[in-house]
Amino acid sequence: MTFFSLLQEITWRCSCAHMTVRAMAEEINEGSVPSYYREVYEAVCCPNDERVLGEVFQRLLESTKLSKAIQTQIAQHVDAGADGSLSKLSLYKALALIAAAQQGKQPGPKVLENYIKEFPKPQLGEPSELRALRMQEAEQDVLTLSLNLDRLLNRDAVKVELIPEKKGLFLKHVEYQVTTLRYKMSVYRRYSDFDVFHEILLQKFAYRVVPSLPPKRMLKGVLTSVSERDFIEARRRALGRFLNLVAQHPFFSEDELVKTFFTFSGSDVQIRLRDGYKKTGDEFMTNKNATLAKEYLPADIQAQFSVSRELIKNIHNSFCKLRERAERIAERSKGNASDLLMFGRELSTLSSDTSSLPSLASSQSTWSRLCQSLKSLSVEFAVLSDKAAQQCRREEDDVVERLNLFLDLLQSYRDLCERHEKGVLHEHQRALYKYSVMKRQMMSTTVQPKEHASMEQLESRIVQQETAIQIMELRNYFSLFCLHQETQLIFTYLPITSHILGAFVNSQVQGHREMGAVWNELQPKLSCLFVENNGLKPALE
Repeated sequence: MTFFSLLQEITWRCSCAHMTVRAMAEEINEGSVPSYYREVYEAVCCPNDERVLGEVFQRLLESTKLSKAIQTQIAQHVDAGADGSLSKLSLYKALALIAAAQQGKQPGPKVLENYIKEFPKPQLGEPSELRALRMQEAEQDVLTLSLNLDRLLNRDAVKVELIPEKKGLFLKHVEYQVTTLRYKMSVYRRYSDFDVFHEILLQKFAYRVVPSLPPKRMLKGVLTSVSERDFIEARRRALGRFLNLVAQHPFFSEDELVKTFFTFSGSDVQIRLRDGYKKTGDEFMTNKNATLAKEYLPADIQAQFSVSRELIKNIHNSFCKLRERAERIAERSKGNASDLLMFGRELSTLSSDTSSLPSLASSQSTWSRLCQSLKSLSVEFAVLSDKAAQQCRREEDDVVERLNLFLDLLQSYRDLCERHEKGVLHEHQRALYKYSVMKRQMMSTTVQPKEHASMEQLESRIVQQETAIQIMELRNYFSLFCLHQETQLIFTYLPITSHILGAFVNSQVQGHREMGAVWNELQPKLSCLFVENNGLKPALE
């Protein structure tokens, strides 16, 4: 009986007796398996459950340089699990098929029957080098964000609506209704709730892109003036952008802190948020990769960071200019709506003038008929004004607001870069400087002996400072680790440019089409304003 025939028989027996893979392996004489097979398995298997992940096996196949068709045949003939993973025995079978294929043989069950005493050795290189195949998976899972824009935007959608003002003991205050698609519920929040939420987010995720809040302003007589109303509306929009960026962030969105803000309906939400943070601490304390961040970072991380930072800075500047132009376009639409409305009102005023023309005027009957027509035309200009106002709202909601969302994200990234340099990096350098001062003091004390107690105190302080430096170094690497991921997040959002351009073009097409339809309806109505002897055609061309 061949080795692989034995495998098939034992596999069948195990399935009948519901034996585990480990028990099945015990029935095989490991001495009959080439040591190279065992070394390859140890290099690529999972350290926890002894499987070989499907992605790792796929990379192993690709490293053989065999054709895609041969790789597919080998994959079809191994007994992979439902998730694509391989057991030890399945990997052994795959290694034999790879070796056969490298010898020019067609991989399949029949070719395995030829190997009775000696099993072929595949050309895969040193087993120790194959460990990188498994580490690639770890790095990909940990450091790389496998996201696209649609998946980010579909994580959640948050609406922030202004509810009627409430009067406090001394001042009026504004309250907001926050509704999330993910949790399918609404809660009520004041600006101070947003403020505490933002403060704790920044404390917990100091190494992530935390969007800024709109500025707080002392409100004297809410909604009593146009400027005050505009400010409150702008702040409502900004709070909505802030929450959407938080809810769509791959790390924030799964945090209990965010869930509390979106779902807790009690009056003490600020206390709940603070207590929740006190129990867990910041992300460095809870992230399992925090102390291992250095191992996952590419060697040129600092160079990558510098290049990405400069690129994102330039993108931010360009989008600021795009927003400025988009705001001016929307403002012109608003002005156009106002001008069209006033134009129609002036026509109505003109038509309402009942004063009779003096006897020297030769066109008294014509003017009377003209006035009657002008009154009806004012209605059409009111419709045109409404269409222009709708155009303005589309430009503000679909174009300017999306530009603001992306700009909020870009600005938060630039803030993060500044926190990295002025925060953990600066603290690390300061800790190193303090340590060097202590070491110089220690050397000076050694040359000029002092009291034994002061020597012990200095040594204790040096040990404490060494520990602080180690923590600072770990935090510095974790900060770079997070920066690398947040940079990926920014680049994932870049395709929103096409969304913005699409919304801009669609708003213009729809606006011009709707206004063009009204103008076309208006044109025939002008025929009654002209008579044959005035030199004008009945219809405008």
